[in-house]
Amino acid sequence: MSGEIKAVCPLCGAPQNRETRPFCSKRCADIDLHRWLSGQYRVPVVEEDGGDTEETDEE
Repeated sequence: MSGEIKAVCPLCGAPQNRETRPFCSKRCADIDLHRWLSGQYRVPVVEEDGGDTEETDEE
């Protein structure tokens, strides 16, 4: 019984590399970084109306 779980690269599924964890290589890490910087990955934001807003006095 081998209860060991091998971690895999989230992009290609290859075994992770200790130096580039959680990716298998610098190439997969760079691909992931490019996806974040180009806007392919987005963190969902829910904007609420009527929340606390700071009003500034403009004179």
